[in-house]
Amino acid sequence: MTATAPPATPSAALTGKPAKEAVRAHRRARLRRTALPYLLLAPALITFGVFKAYPVVDSLLLSFSTGSGTATRAAGLANYRRLLDDPLFWTALRNTGEILVVQVPLMLGLALLMAVGINSVLVRWRAVWRLGVFMPAVTGLVATGVMFAFLLKRDDGAVNWLLDAAGLPTVDWLGEPFWARMSVVLVLTWHYTGYNAVIYLAGLQGIPRELYEAAMVDGAGPVRRFTAITVPALRPVLLFTVVLSTIGTLQLFDEPYVLTGGGPDNATLTVSMYLYQNGFRYFDFGYASAIAYALTLLVAVLGAVQMRLVGDKDR
Repeated sequence: MTATAPPATPSAALTGKPAKEAVRAHRRARLRRTALPYLLLAPALITFGVFKAYPVVDSLLLSFSTGSGTATRAAGLANYRRLLDDPLFWTALRNTGEILVVQVPLMLGLALLMAVGINSVLVRWRAVWRLGVFMPAVTGLVATGVMFAFLLKRDDGAVNWLLDAAGLPTVDWLGEPFWARMSVVLVLTWHYTGYNAVIYLAGLQGIPRELYEAAMVDGAGPVRRFTAITVPALRPVLLFTVVLSTIGTLQLFDEPYVLTGGGPDNATLTVSMYLYQNGFRYFDFGYASAIAYALTLLVAVLGAVQMRLVGDKDR
């Protein structure tokens, strides 16, 4: 009798199929885990690309062209060379610089003093004072400009009425070049001082009280404690507010546009206003883009200088 092989079972032929299915399922699960973060980020990335990255790149390319619409043609560096010979651009840059030099130190100095004062009051009243000084910052810029335009009128403005009631000479706030720039400084200081004061107040509350108590034991007075403890401890906060305020002032547009319209005699014309005029009044988008990138370069240079001067000296 000859031996016969046992009959083949179906499971022997299908032993590899479940393993392959398991491998494929594992790969699909891993792919889903890998792709899920990108799918969740896709709306934000697409929005950033369409509304941020694309306009930045397109405006850079546009700065090397001239004309508008279908008449656009390459111009190389002509727009940037034009900036160097444009007296109105230099006027706008000088106006912006003068406002910056006066307004930023004045505003931040007042904000620091205000924060120190609020930090010294009773804790239960601190929230009330903090809310009070922050309220101007939530006022719309256009509304602020319109309000001060009425207050600073020459004939029937409230400010000149108060000056006249006090026996002081009235001022043509919006009609004389110097006072028009000071009016812009006044509006900016009123609007943003409380905002910076709240930032300083947060920094002050992070300084250990033991440092002040030790300084008082050593006989240090208020001024000495302020210069030796408060200012060094607030160095990162000071750097943040200085850089942020400088960038904001260099981009100044709303307040002078509503308050003076750039006048009188271009005395309050800023770089951003001049950019707007070239782009949306004269439709010279290539030159407007060149102004925008010149302003970007200026902001970057000033920011780097401030980081170097005000930043941490130990690094």
